[in-house]
Amino acid sequence: MAPPLRPLGRLRPPGMLLRALLLLLLLSPVPGVWCFSELSFVKEPQDVTVTRKDPVVLDCQAHGEVPIKVTWLKNGAKVSENKRIEVLSNGSLYISEVEGRRGEQSDEGFYQCLAMNKYGAILSQKAHLALSTISAFEAQPISTEVHEGGVARFACKISSHPPAVITWEFNRTALPMTMDRITALPTGVLQIYDVSQRDSGNYRCVAATVAHRRKSMEASLAVIPAKESKSFHTPTIIAGPQNITTSLHQTVVLECMATGNPKPIISWSRLDHKSIDVFNTRVLGSGNLMISDVRLQHAGVYVCRATTPGTRNFTVAMATLTVLAPPSFVEWPESLTRPRAGTARFMCQAEGIPSPKMSWLKNGRKIHSNGRIKMYNSKLVINQIIPEDDAIYQCMAENSQGSILSRARLTVVMSEDRPSAPYNVHAETMSSSAILLAWERPLYNSDKVIAYSVHYMKAEGLNNEEYQVVIGNDTTHYIIDDLEPASNYTFYIVAYMPMGASQMSDHVTQNTLEDVPLRPPEISLTSRSPTDILISWLPIPAKYRRGQVVLYRLSFRLSTENSIQVLELPGTTHEYLLEGLKPDSVYLVRITAATRVGLGESSVWTSHRTPKATSVKAPKSPELHLEPLNCTTISVRWQQDVEDTAAIQGYKLYYKEEGQQENGPIFLDAKDLLYTLSGLDPRRKYHVRLLAYNIEDGYQADQTVSTPGCVSVRDRMVPPPPPPHHLYAKANTSSSIFLHWRRPAFTAAQIINYTIRCNPVGLQNASLVLYLQTSETQMLVQGLEPNTKYEFAVRLHVDQLSSPWSPVVYHSTLPEAPAGPPVGVKVTLIEDDTALVSWKPPDGPETVVTRYTILYASRKAWIAGEWQVLHREGAITMALLENLVAGNVYIVKISASNEVGEGPFSNSVELAVLPKETSESNQRPKRLDSADAKVYSGYYHLDQKSMTGIAVGVGIALTCILICVLILIYRSKARKSSASKTAQNGTQQLPRTSAPLASGNEVGKNLEGAVGNEESLMPMIMPNSFIDAKGGTDLIINSYGPIIKNNSKKKWFFFQDSKKIQVEQ
Repeated sequence: MAPPLRPLGRLRPPGMLLRALLLLLLLSPVPGVWCFSELSFVKEPQDVTVTRKDPVVLDCQAHGEVPIKVTWLKNGAKVSENKRIEVLSNGSLYISEVEGRRGEQSDEGFYQCLAMNKYGAILSQKAHLALSTISAFEAQPISTEVHEGGVARFACKISSHPPAVITWEFNRTALPMTMDRITALPTGVLQIYDVSQRDSGNYRCVAATVAHRRKSMEASLAVIPAKESKSFHTPTIIAGPQNITTSLHQTVVLECMATGNPKPIISWSRLDHKSIDVFNTRVLGSGNLMISDVRLQHAGVYVCRATTPGTRNFTVAMATLTVLAPPSFVEWPESLTRPRAGTARFMCQAEGIPSPKMSWLKNGRKIHSNGRIKMYNSKLVINQIIPEDDAIYQCMAENSQGSILSRARLTVVMSEDRPSAPYNVHAETMSSSAILLAWERPLYNSDKVIAYSVHYMKAEGLNNEEYQVVIGNDTTHYIIDDLEPASNYTFYIVAYMPMGASQMSDHVTQNTLEDVPLRPPEISLTSRSPTDILISWLPIPAKYRRGQVVLYRLSFRLSTENSIQVLELPGTTHEYLLEGLKPDSVYLVRITAATRVGLGESSVWTSHRTPKATSVKAPKSPELHLEPLNCTTISVRWQQDVEDTAAIQGYKLYYKEEGQQENGPIFLDAKDLLYTLSGLDPRRKYHVRLLAYNIEDGYQADQTVSTPGCVSVRDRMVPPPPPPHHLYAKANTSSSIFLHWRRPAFTAAQIINYTIRCNPVGLQNASLVLYLQTSETQMLVQGLEPNTKYEFAVRLHVDQLSSPWSPVVYHSTLPEAPAGPPVGVKVTLIEDDTALVSWKPPDGPETVVTRYTILYASRKAWIAGEWQVLHREGAITMALLENLVAGNVYIVKISASNEVGEGPFSNSVELAVLPKETSESNQRPKRLDSADAKVYSGYYHLDQKSMTGIAVGVGIALTCILICVLILIYRSKARKSSASKTAQNGTQQLPRTSAPLASGNEVGKNLEGAVGNEESLMPMIMPNSFIDAKGGTDLIINSYGPIIKNNSKKKWFFFQDSKKIQVEQ
């Protein structure tokens, strides 16, 4: 049995001595090699911007063994010298007058200098020569009206190179920037705070570069006189920060402009909770953040927060700062010395943002992969070294921010006693995967040969990988049996001796035989009418075709019948229409492909239901396309027939793994044309069907697709990539969470895709797990439930490799801002200048309240917009309003808020604070709530009927008092005779400590009814009572409201029966 396929450079000699000799020969540097003067650049050209007709010099000075010849390239082509352009003696390029015409006459472009001596050549970095330009204004200032004391903002935008300096004019004179309330940002924004009448006028911006100057259109600012007082309102950000992409060492400004009353305070923070660099940042104006000398650590999401002073009322806006960086090397290639026929490997790795593109140069010219020379990402491998490979090699990394190059020399050592090349090489096909290779021994120095190396690679295509097998010197033939069927291969042989190797033998090409197809094609089924099925299929990929397909065999039957009908179609056919079928019936279809060798494996039966015969208004079947994105994800795309006139309400998507139960339907909008199926199993065949619907289901489209394998340790002996790390979650809103993670360190820059797994904690239904795809290292996950804890995990996919899931991160969405106001608002006057306000939380079980805001003001203050503000924590539902002024009517309203935002205010409740005379004569406090609030003017009009009623009441009261006095006089005479005995009995019965009085007789009970059971509640403090312990009052409050001590109770004790008093005592 022949050894398995091995990549080039992995040797398999028959013995340990041969292995050691070959490793010494191929991999070890040879001592005693001559040195050379390193060719390098002292100065390289740099980016420059000039105006037309100006002179310019692009520097280039090289160092090394002379003579050194310097030539120049523009956009990769050689620069010809003329009257305007010449190369100076030191190698620099001089242009006397820069031309800016379009076409061949323009001098704009990317320039490089090429330095060459007898050892090789090196190419410099790219330098961009650009002409100074300026565009028309992309955005002009807009006229605006602002209330006095408010804020005004003008903005203009223009593109120029180099960036223009923008200043502002007021009424066509330069606007002074010495005032703190006026700020001009470098981005072209003018901010005016605390606007006054003197700010009225016309404004325009002026953009200027070295060679150009432009003025914008004028915009007027009209100032509206302010009202006497401003009403309270929460802060609002009228101009928030915008996403910015910038380069290293630039200056950026993140704008944040807010309004509110009182004036909000603006603060900045980072979403990742890192501290903001205080050395390179400062605040411009009232809240704009300027970052100077931008570096990579400044990249991130910045949050502007506008807060009402002394409160928790705030609003936020955020923007992402992306910092681009030019390439920089983290690994440099090293100069090598190798023998002829050996192998050289140069390593080179660079980083930058965006990720740099790597390429290799040989003596200043780009290298292309061939049979001997391969480029694997950032590695250059040269096999079977020949004398022509002796050169200077450069690794070039470039991105949008620039390019850098690093050089290394390959020195080839020649051996004079080398054997000649093996000859008479010929190949013979043995099977679909094996070829016999034979050759003759070298004619010269064949006795010194210790081993042969067989090299082979595919003959078709570019950048094919070359394989190598090393065998002993005791044979001149070898069978290679791990080849692909129906493929052409190229072979050559090299003979080895202890101190060198022969030249390559002549190349021979031979093809393997065909084989039966390894898998059937993927089929798609659609119906154009109730009696047909259109069967279409894609060509089998070459690696599974194993030859030329000459025939397709279609088999179909009704699902209710066993008889199978078979059709054979030419190998060039890719669709077939089955006609004359039964409507509303399920048919099963399968397909088999055949090469000249024979038939391959048949596909599984795929089902399809023909439409109903009455479905004349049903939508036609969409054109369906399935594409595996990775081993666990399939992209489903479709397109509706443009000639289909049927109305479409949406789509239904079904899918199932072969042999499993179908999942669906998944309902999609009519505008959707793409859906991603995630969380699938690798190496599985999936059946997907899609249909459009309106009042009835439309014609369906069926298609099958196979997910590729996730390359694992078993498949390629390559460990899976590590998972993303530092997964970080931050709640943005009540329905979204921002995720950020870091990609693991790879040795080369590769395109990486990520899958995010998201589900509520404790989820039982696995079908509700959400899978999202992205190529970025961050994502905003939206559509989540408020105030719900979620778990997140991320995995990456690269080169069909999938990493394990990252550690799970848990995070909760923010609660929703209260949708309604507090309910049951009640206001009760409990003292002459103090009122108690109470309320209940807003309706809704999911509402989270962390703070209540109480606004109250007298009528006069309310008209002027001057509110007094109180705040209470979310667990407290009452507050005292103190220092009220008698004779005023107060307006009270309450709102609930949490960290997300503030809810609406309740309906206003009004409370009349009566003058002291009225308050003293009426001990019953006034209680108002939001349900029965009335408007009080502060004065009460008594009409004639009211006066008559009062007079009658007073007369009745005086009559009762007179009767009571007479009764007392009568009873006092009756008690005199037994006074001493009563006193003795009372002394024995009464305890030394005075006990509180219980409820009295009927008169007492009547008094209790008059004051609302206040006396009975006085002696005992109930569990649900509340005592104000601040020392300002002896008020007792329970669930019924405030309780007022009736100090006049003692005045009426003499009305009670003395005998009953003694018994009670």
